[in-house]
Amino acid sequence: MNRILNIYLFLIAILIGLEICAGVFVAPVIFNPANLIGEGVLTHFQSGQIMTEIFLRFNKVLLIISILAFIAESINLANKNKNFNIKFSTFMLAFVNLVLALLFIFYFSNYIVNAQQIGPSMTQTASFAQMHKASEWTMKIMLIAQTFLFFIKFPSIKNELKKEAK
Repeated sequence: MNRILNIYLFLIAILIGLEICAGVFVAPVIFNPANLIGEGVLTHFQSGQIMTEIFLRFNKVLLIISILAFIAESINLANKNKNFNIKFSTFMLAFVNLVLALLFIFYFSNYIVNAQQIGPSMTQTASFAQMHKASEWTMKIMLIAQTFLFFIKFPSIKNELKKEAK
């Protein structure tokens, strides 16, 4: 059981790390190429296309880990030997994360890809800006839910180790 929990927490940590890297390191570099290599290399639209491709690849990891977390927490909810409040909290965090992940992947990402396929003018509208801002908030809320899930589950490792030592 301890190995499964370790793998589960590692996957959640990977997801958190990928989201932080995308938002803190990758996006600022991609959207500001002039700071590194000079003016006229990439338009804002082209930078957006690159960032979209990164998120489309990330979406696969997000979907798999979010589904696995939801399944793990659904199974954990049925465990009679654990504190109900903790089980319910982690289940709800995994549920919220899965719902937001599905929205991010199948609603926001699709909207952004479709707008980019129409062309640069479509990505400069107020509706696109609102949708993009909503997708950013979705990612931030997912990150918060995943972080809470990680730190609520983390003490379980210590408890599992104590049980194995007995």
